[in-house]
Amino acid sequence: MGSLPNSWDEEEEQQQQQLDLEDSGRTERAQWLINSPEPPSLWQELVSAVKGSVFSYGRKHSSSAKGRRSMSFLQGLFPILSWGRTYKVSKFKDDLMAGLTLASLSIPQSIGYANLAKLDPQYGLYTSVVPPLIYALMGSSREIAIGPVAVVSMLLSSMIPNMVDPAADPIGYRRLVFTVTFFAGTFQAIFGLFRLGFLVDFLSHAAIVGFMAGAAIVIGLQQLKGLFGMNHFTTKTDVVSVLGSVFKSVQHEWYPLNFVLGCLFLVFLLVARFIGRRNKKLFWFPAIAPLLSVILSTLIVYLTKADKHGVKIVKHIKGGLNPSSLHQLQFKGPHVAEAAKIGLISAVVALTEAIAVGRSFASIKGYHLDGNKEMMAMGFMNLAGSLTSCYVATGSFSRTAVNFSAGCQTAVSNIVMAITVLLSLELFTRLLYYTPIAILASIILSALPGLIDINEAYYIWKVDKLDFLTCIGAFIGVLFASVEIGLITAVTISFAKILLNSIRPSVELLGRLPRTDFFCEVDQYPMAIKSPGILTLRVNSGLLCFANANFLRERIMRCVTEEENGTEETAKDKVQILILDMSNVMNIDTSGILALEELHNKLVSLGIKLAMVNLRWQVIHKLKLANFVEKIGAEWIFLTVGEAVDTFLASKSASTSNS
Repeated sequence: MGSLPNSWDEEEEQQQQQLDLEDSGRTERAQWLINSPEPPSLWQELVSAVKGSVFSYGRKHSSSAKGRRSMSFLQGLFPILSWGRTYKVSKFKDDLMAGLTLASLSIPQSIGYANLAKLDPQYGLYTSVVPPLIYALMGSSREIAIGPVAVVSMLLSSMIPNMVDPAADPIGYRRLVFTVTFFAGTFQAIFGLFRLGFLVDFLSHAAIVGFMAGAAIVIGLQQLKGLFGMNHFTTKTDVVSVLGSVFKSVQHEWYPLNFVLGCLFLVFLLVARFIGRRNKKLFWFPAIAPLLSVILSTLIVYLTKADKHGVKIVKHIKGGLNPSSLHQLQFKGPHVAEAAKIGLISAVVALTEAIAVGRSFASIKGYHLDGNKEMMAMGFMNLAGSLTSCYVATGSFSRTAVNFSAGCQTAVSNIVMAITVLLSLELFTRLLYYTPIAILASIILSALPGLIDINEAYYIWKVDKLDFLTCIGAFIGVLFASVEIGLITAVTISFAKILLNSIRPSVELLGRLPRTDFFCEVDQYPMAIKSPGILTLRVNSGLLCFANANFLRERIMRCVTEEENGTEETAKDKVQILILDMSNVMNIDTSGILALEELHNKLVSLGIKLAMVNLRWQVIHKLKLANFVEKIGAEWIFLTVGEAVDTFLASKSASTSNS
């Protein structure tokens, strides 16, 4: 019996040693957090971003390996140097067939899109030569097909005529188009070089769905000019002005032969599209259908002399290599600022479409597409294009789908397409003299259904009503105002959504899940248990800044007040410590620090301790610089909520036993 007290003493001593060990472990882990090294400066992050854009990932560069560093730099800038070393003849066969199929679709579409952009037909063909060649060298997508697209062509034709009338001054208009293309390429290259791809993301998926649908309808209505053979048509793009112009012109001037010819081939193109979708083996049929339409309609007009009976024709298309347009760029004069603005809008729209298209097909093939490198490739190809008589080029969804279906393996299919278009410019442009304008209109009209995605709009409505508001805003803005208004509306709603979430972030009450060390939101997990005297809150905001600091401080104090009012006024239930889980807060500014200091002072006046958990790198660094860690005490900084709760309970137990 005399040995029992000794065994109790030994057990108590062992328990005390275990508690001391756990306490020292918690203290050590807290020191890891407090004594973490300084985060990189803004300049270091900027330099790192630029290096990451031009050097290949996953390589370590030693100072002695200059050759490997140079090669890595070149491979980062020109991915063709990486995959080109393993390129095989079997792949070239696939790329050759895909490139030829792509060219058969690209030639008539390029002529049609140039007409949509209010440029001579050859400029659409020029845009299908130089940009695809540059992209093949610098781009990382294997499937994307580069060239002029409907939306960008319509964007240019709707905004640039506000400065220069293409009918009255075609040379001045053309110069502005090349200048806008230069600015678009410059902005795209800058976005990629400095990793500013997030700017493109402000044009969200929902905004793009609405914008594309509205643009498709506007483009379709504008093609009525070519389909009816009208000479006079409005320069505005809103649906009211376009329909008013159509009704006015139909009463005075329209040529039935244009309409009949255009509608016949439009039906043919839509049937070919339907057959290609129903039978995947006949993917080549809708791809060559536009070229067949051009050839057949040109023969019909030539043999029947239909141009003498009111059928509008393309007439002369200038052939030959892309001429230099360096001397046509305008960096002086009253329109430079407006050209830069249109260039920025064009850059964002073109990038958004190209990256969306590229990533869609990259995911099917199972590889990753680097958005920043794509931006650099798009930027340099448009810069080169602006110097060689091209306008803004980007990735086309319809042509990329054809390229993919044709079995392309690499970007060599773009090279094959560009060479084929170049040969056509050299040899066959004279044969297109009698091509009807109505056929170009029908080719554009046949490509528009792919831009209207009703199923996706319904999906957006079902999942997120605020996203659907962005979608509808872009759609209505483009349809009833202008392209610019539609984009501004979409971006404004997107910004409002971001600001709403940033300015009024939520603060969640946490509790411990039974039989675990996990602390989760009580609203989501009603079984979570709250510890008496402990109030644990999580700040659900990535940034604690001037925009939300006061709101969060008041919200936290309201939670403290509600917790105290909702419990019995006993020492056990009264809030004795507030534990703030800061794991979601990535950064903080001086306003956020000031709000935390005011919160701490208020808590001290109420006799409540403040503990902070999982402070991120930038946050703990700035709190140390502001001496806030010293104010609350380094012993109240923890890695996890569980450690903070256990430390408080242990200190509470120790103080109770001492008393």
